[in-house]
Amino acid sequence: MLKYLSWALFAIALIVLPQIFTSILSVSILNQMCIAIVFALSYNMLLGQGGMLSFGHAVYFGLGGFMAVHALLAIENEEMMFSVTLIPLVGGLFGLCAALFIGSFSTHKAGTVFAMISLGVGELIAASSLILVSFFGGEAGISADRTFGPPFFGFDFAQNIEVYYLAAAWLFLATVCMYLFTQTPAGRMANAVRDNPERAEFIGYSARRVRFISFIFSGFFAGIAGGLFALNYEILTEQNLNAVTSGNVLLMAYIGGLGFFIGPMVGAVVLTLINSVLSNYTDLWLLYLGLMFVLTVMFLPRGLTGFLMMHRTPWHLGKLHLLAKPYAITAVPSAIFVLALVAIIEMSHSNAPTFNFLGIALNPDSFISWGALLIIATLAFVALRKTLPSLRDAWDTANTIDTKPQERT
Repeated sequence: MLKYLSWALFAIALIVLPQIFTSILSVSILNQMCIAIVFALSYNMLLGQGGMLSFGHAVYFGLGGFMAVHALLAIENEEMMFSVTLIPLVGGLFGLCAALFIGSFSTHKAGTVFAMISLGVGELIAASSLILVSFFGGEAGISADRTFGPPFFGFDFAQNIEVYYLAAAWLFLATVCMYLFTQTPAGRMANAVRDNPERAEFIGYSARRVRFISFIFSGFFAGIAGGLFALNYEILTEQNLNAVTSGNVLLMAYIGGLGFFIGPMVGAVVLTLINSVLSNYTDLWLLYLGLMFVLTVMFLPRGLTGFLMMHRTPWHLGKLHLLAKPYAITAVPSAIFVLALVAIIEMSHSNAPTFNFLGIALNPDSFISWGALLIIATLAFVALRKTLPSLRDAWDTANTIDTKPQERT
């Protein structure tokens, strides 16, 4: 019952969000989130579910997107006529075909071999996109117009809000399908092959075949994400195929949490907000993104979702409230240290005579500004270190099952 309630709340959230965030920018960000979530979940089928580290997952995203743009052009030129609501399916089928071919030789091995093959294939396709101009459009890419298709119940998808609801519908459908795949024998065996391929082979399953099945379905849903990208932006370029896009989806999966189905969804939302919002405030947003990734790998190896799931035991034991005060005490010096560090980084990058940070005027040429920030950062770091022992003790207490002493007879 709880599972169905979760899916119902997810659907309601997709419907209500554009009614809450009504600005053009907000709807555009929501569109990007829908695309990123489908893309990240498709990558999770490889790495999180199947243990296949890919450095070229953008290939299926990009190829699906390019084929979707060509389908839009065919509709525009009246060479074929079907609803643009099926464009993501066109991208998915082309991504599936690409995954069938590439997976036929890349899934024989996992680990380093698979990672290097994916990297090589990704670079090969990215380089080919600048050579095969007739399909990829060269450096300028290829563009189309989504409004030429037949209206869908009166909608021509000229407005971003109409595109959002189409993307949200495909997001919900794709998410349900990918979740159901994890519950199938193929999805379960993908977990087994990820954890112990030798034992899976011993009980009669082909590790290569299991990896291949996960691979082709991952390519299919990545192609759907590419088709949604084509509908939203109406243009595809070489950047949608290169290593940067593959790196972005890797960051989404790791930051969100690979061991959980919703982990890549959380990572996709966080990374989209960083790309769309934080980039408007600072030119160093990529630096902060890199720092966030490094800190996540070092201190939260199971990602943001894993950190939240760590609190299930205190929740079930009814001791979650014991962590509120230690968290609050630790959060204060942590926030001060982070803000001071950000101010130092931003001031070192600023060329202006006066740098305003959170309403405070700082002078990059003054030793007083530098000294004050360094002192604040140092004191905050020392205070943070002093709060950690009490936080560890509170964590151990919250995760300990109370046992009553046995009465003597």
